[in-house]
Order: sequence, then structure tokens, then C-alpha cells
Amino acid sequence: MRTEIKKSLITSIWFVFLTFPLMVLKTDHVEKTIEWRWYNMVGVAIGAFFISYIWRYFLKRSESSRKANAGSKNSSQTKSIKIIPDALSLSSISQSKPLIALFFLLIAILPWMLPNYQTSIIITTMMYIILGLGLNIVVGMAGLLDLGYVAFYGAGAYTFALLNYNYGFGFWTCLPIAGIIAATMGVLLGIPVLRLRGDYLAIVTLGFGEIFRLVAENWNEVFRGPSGVPNIPKPGFFGIELPNKFEWFLFGLKEFRLNPSNIYLYYITTVFMIITIIIIRRLHISRIGRAWLALREDEVACQAMGIDTTKTKLTAFSLGAFWAGFVGVIFAAKASFINPISFTFFESAIILSIVVLGGMGSIRGVILATIILVLLPEYLRFFKEYRMLTFGAIMVIMMVFRPQGLVSDVHHEYKLLPKKPEEEKQP
Repeated sequence: MRTEIKKSLITSIWFVFLTFPLMVLKTDHVEKTIEWRWYNMVGVAIGAFFISYIWRYFLKRSESSRKANAGSKNSSQTKSIKIIPDALSLSSISQSKPLIALFFLLIAILPWMLPNYQTSIIITTMMYIILGLGLNIVVGMAGLLDLGYVAFYGAGAYTFALLNYNYGFGFWTCLPIAGIIAATMGVLLGIPVLRLRGDYLAIVTLGFGEIFRLVAENWNEVFRGPSGVPNIPKPGFFGIELPNKFEWFLFGLKEFRLNPSNIYLYYITTVFMIITIIIIRRLHISRIGRAWLALREDEVACQAMGIDTTKTKLTAFSLGAFWAGFVGVIFAAKASFINPISFTFFESAIILSIVVLGGMGSIRGVILATIILVLLPEYLRFFKEYRMLTFGAIMVIMMVFRPQGLVSDVHHEYKLLPKKPEEEKQP
């Protein structure tokens, strides 16, 4: 215990030394004075000490529990086999019909009870859930590190914006076109990187994303350059344009000023999110899904078992890009304006962080990580100055204490259990 306290004190002193110019010194350039905020130094020292001590405590506890689990596994004597259902099977909660009905009822009435701003935040969250699930195919299931995923997202948005601006195409017409174009780009990216792995694959995909942004920013004749594409219409309801304002009273008590086009887009995004979850869940347990998982674990062994790695990689790239193209159309309709600034590397980093934080290959983990990384910061804007610091701290804590993510992707597990006496008597 004394050793841990000593290490925490050293960490606290070192942290005070590093943050001294920022937390203690405050200069006034008008009055040309310096204010010494010693109370900040005391707060930093105490906070750093306790955080370091708690960190070391939990780290030591996790290591001891890991050693205990390893010892119990090695000492167990087992003879028969028991099959444990995989994590993809529906839990008892999701099988409850009343809870499912209540969940869908809540989704249906939510945009009518919230202001337009809150509805817009929920739409953005669902968009990132779909993006995270799409990238989860490439990174989480197939193990292909893609840092240029935002290019497919931007391709879908620009497809809708340019087709509408130049030819008057609507939302529903551009939606499948954007998905096909993004999937084609995924195949075109996958072909030259078939032999690349790890860091080399990440560098190439990162360059692909930056190439898309630079082309969109400098090719004014096609993409309209930094000026972007304005006046992108909202999706219509059977050819009818919905109004932007609608007022109604809840039980005659509270007045709501709603945006019907925004509510309609909310329902569209919700349906697409549910469809995406169902399809990717089915893909996860299908033959191609098992091929992706085998490719992620060991590409050489995967190829030795007769799996066509070329087809498997191209399928992962194309399907992941397909969902990004869909979300790009929804983003363009929601924002009504796009330009290259909307598709920077930061977007790819956020989506990749959602996959890593949630758990590689885990669908529920992607949903939970999106709520943490996208939804919560909108409601904690008073932490905006420390947003990136908090974001980095969360990622470091996850990498140390739970590297498999919030919800680990567990498949069929087999444990050997002792035989029962009646089983041993049988011939």
C-alpha cells in the first residue's frame, strides 16, 4: 500500500508540474498583470493523487481477478461437453412482447413530445449508429482497419446533393443510387489493398478519405468546391412536401412548435436503423459473417481452410460502404447543405472510436458507444472545453481495463463438465 501511495504522490507532483503554466498562471494582456491561482494547483494535486491511486487499485484488482480466472480454468477437471448459447441469441428482455411494444410506442411518440432540437440530436445519434454498424463490418468483423470510411459517407451525401441540384432527383430516387455508388467505391478501394494488412492498410484508407475531401474541395465544376451545395430538399411524403412549422397543444397545457419534415426524417432514420440492425445481425451469424470473423482472427489460416479471402474482403468493404452511402443521403437531407468540411478525418475517427469502444463485432456495443460518444456530449455542453480530454481519458481507461470493449462479441463457447453417474453406467 505504501508503494502505491508513493507512486500516486509522484504522479500528482509530475502532473502539477506539467499543468502549472495553464492552471496556475493567468495573464491579463490589457492590464499587463499576472494572477497566481494557487488554489488550482492544490485542486490538481489532490485530484491527480486520488485518480492515480484509484487507477492503480482497480488495475491491480483486475490483474488479480485475471490470474484467479486463469488458475481456476487450469485446475478444473472436465469430461463432458456443454454448449453455452452465444451472445447473439435474444435475451429474455428482448423476447418480452410487452417491453417490445412499449419500446416501439416510445419511439413513435418521442418526436411529438420533444422540441425540434432534441429530435435533431436523436436523428444524428441514429445516423452514427448506422455508420458504426457499417464500419463494424469492415473493422469489427473482418478486421480490416479502415480510416477513410468518411469518403463513402460523403459520396452518399454528394450523390443526393448533386443529382438534386443538377437534375432534380428526389430523396427516394437518390437513396439506392447513393448506396450503389458507395458500394462500388468500396470495391474500388478494396481491390488495390487486398494484400495490405495492419498499418499499411490504415495508411492507404486514410489517404483515400483525404483524396475524396481534396477532390470535393478543389473540383469546383462538379462538387462546387468549398461553397458546397445548398438548398437540399427534405424527403417528401408520396410527392407531398411537408411544412416546416406545426403547432399543437398537449392536453391543452403545453404548446409544441414542431417541424413535420424533421419528424418524418426521424421516422425514416429509425426504420433504417432497425433494418440495419436486423440485416447486420443476420450477416453476423451467416456463412459470410463467419468468414469475416475467420479473416479477422488469422488470414493465413482462413485461406488455408479454403475461404476466398479476396471475395471476403471485397464483400466487407462494399457492404460497409453501402450503409455509409445511405446515411450520407439522410445527412444531406437533414442539413440541407453540405461542403467538404463535413467529411474530414475527424468523422472517421469518431466512427472508428464507436466501434472500438463498443466492442469489435458487437452490435449492442456500437449502440451503447454511440450514446456515450455522440448523444451525451450534446447534453453535457458545459464540458465543451474538456470534451477531447474526457474523450481521450475514456479511451485510455477502456484500453487498460476492458480492451474487448463495453460489450464483447462472444460466440459459442464449449466447456467440459464432469460426467453424471448415470451417464457413466450407460454403454
